[in-house]
Amino acid sequence: MKEKDWNQVAKIEKAIAEKYGEDTIANPKHYWNDEKEKEYLEQLKELTKKEIKEQEKDQKLNIDGIFISKKLLNKDSKRTCPVCNIYSFEIKDDLYINRFDCCFKCYVKWVEGREERWEKGWRPNDSKN
Repeated sequence: MKEKDWNQVAKIEKAIAEKYGEDTIANPKHYWNDEKEKEYLEQLKELTKKEIKEQEKDQKLNIDGIFISKKLLNKDSKRTCPVCNIYSFEIKDDLYINRFDCCFKCYVKWVEGREERWEKGWRPNDSKN
């Protein structure tokens, strides 16, 4: 193996520094300190926690001989209207349940024209339904 020509290496480094700046040839350890090390380790811990959480979601559970994704079992369904307790398959009810916490029929009956009162927390009594 041929021995390095340190003068040639120095010339190349000098040319790179002139063209791209001194930061391009500086040793990366020069800019590293204990504070950056702590910040990096915290970011690494957070990333690891997120990765573990994602792996747990992708985990499959054996339920009666059928493998089901764990993330499917953890989903809460918002298909039941909290006001009338009717389960809805209609897509338009999704909008009203997410926005007003009731189905479309309850929106028309109880909320329409009275959105401000509804948003303040008013709900119909069970005896009126």
